[in-house]
Amino acid sequence: MLEGVLPVLPTPFDASGQIDEAGMARVTEFALDAGADGVVFPGVASEFDHLSAAERETLVRIVGRTLGGRRPLIVGASAATPAEVIAFCRIGKAAGATAAMVMAPASVGADPGALVAFFGAVAAEAGIDIILQNAPAPVGSGLPVAAIAEVVRAVPAIRYVKEETLPSGPRITALLEAVGDRLEGVMGGGGARYVYDELERGAVALMPAAEITDLHAALFQAYRRGDLGGARELYIRSLPLLLVQMIYRMSLTKEVLMRRGVFTSSGVRAPLPKFDAHGLTEIDMMIAEIADLLPVGAAPKLPALGDA
Repeated sequence: MLEGVLPVLPTPFDASGQIDEAGMARVTEFALDAGADGVVFPGVASEFDHLSAAERETLVRIVGRTLGGRRPLIVGASAATPAEVIAFCRIGKAAGATAAMVMAPASVGADPGALVAFFGAVAAEAGIDIILQNAPAPVGSGLPVAAIAEVVRAVPAIRYVKEETLPSGPRITALLEAVGDRLEGVMGGGGARYVYDELERGAVALMPAAEITDLHAALFQAYRRGDLGGARELYIRSLPLLLVQMIYRMSLTKEVLMRRGVFTSSGVRAPLPKFDAHGLTEIDMMIAEIADLLPVGAAPKLPALGDA
């Protein structure tokens, strides 16, 4: 069963804007050192829609090889057509993935029949468990609970739902009431900005970005052992950084990972707002405010990967 903290790894780019293969290995190792229960790649927070198919394959292979079976790999396989999704699922499975996260493309819409046809076609050929990712528009389709429930009942390969259409809490409750007996669990998204409510409603995992994985791991562990006050305190202390991330998204993640010694560049391909000098100073201040919760230093320098 997939549970706990499953960070979505960002894609590192070098100074010239090309994928940084060594950086991909470093951030994978960093997530494990920080207490991740598994990793997800590529997802929305990985800028998957700004990667070529060849880049996705190369990076998934690096993540799988770096993990070496120590923790689960969830491959992000979202794409426009069932054939493309199936291809990405197979690449992930070959790299050691135990599940594939798939978002219904906007072209399919919210019609249950079309959704069942799409996910059914994927399930028939992918050979791997599926996490149905329900993201809000414009990234995803923001599917109604009733439509998700119909798809889950019709496609047994869907073992989890990642619910991040807002408000996520009531939707997690509604999903578990509707099809909880058909799923291994429901996972939270939304950058972990609503994680405490999601856990209270029965979410089995959270899928935040990776820059404060150690804080999120401590939060989840505190919650699971019944230290609700401690979990709540950690949640509250995470929020200033995550509120900035809500606007700057991967740019914030990469700036923090640079400061933590994991990335050498904060470059992004996605069209995002840029930090000015004041904004960069604020990042330093926010990191200092939670430094006692970030015990993990820079990931160890890994050997050259050669051909990935």
